[in-house]
Amino acid sequence: MRLAIIGAGNVGATLARTLARAGHAVVFAARDPSSASVRAALAAVGGEARALPIAEAVAGAEVALLCTPWDAAQQALAAAGDFGGRVLVDCTNPLGPDLSLVLGHTTSGGEQVAAWARGARVVKAFNTTGYDNMANPRYPAGAATMFICGDDAEAKQMTARLAEDAGFEVVDCGPLQQARLLEPLAALWISLAVGGLGRDFAFRLIRR
Repeated sequence: MRLAIIGAGNVGATLARTLARAGHAVVFAARDPSSASVRAALAAVGGEARALPIAEAVAGAEVALLCTPWDAAQQALAAAGDFGGRVLVDCTNPLGPDLSLVLGHTTSGGEQVAAWARGARVVKAFNTTGYDNMANPRYPAGAATMFICGDDAEAKQMTARLAEDAGFEVVDCGPLQQARLLEPLAALWISLAVGGLGRDFAFRLIRR
């Protein structure tokens, strides 16, 4: 698939590298395609990865992945313009400076992204674990689980393919409203990571 990665930080660069290696065409969507962070991300991905202004990158993509910090998400989506029915994978979490959630219970970051992103079919994914696991989600017990949710079946299928290509086992959690549960799960992962477990762990759904 043709992918536009909005954000060139740890999450964006790692997903770009992982998905490029799986055979997807990656373009970074950036406010400044020549910035130092974008150049570093391009160097890390290698191959044929490129960087373009946000609107241009999104217009040429089948799927866009939103990988910005929460406080940059609205501005990035405004710069993208109308998504024209394209899939937008929301990889963000609505975290404040103290890493606590600033939205929850009656709404979610995923639902807010859907309100901000004109014409996008939004799927929540790649938010419940750290970027280390996006580079390698395989553990001795099996692949880490990637939980996804969204209101459009085809959009979820496309997102599930990306997650599987990255090496995850995918669990469809239902409609986008379920982001109200997935974002607190992300907050738990972050709390455990900074609280002493480190980053080398992941959640996995097991069945009897």
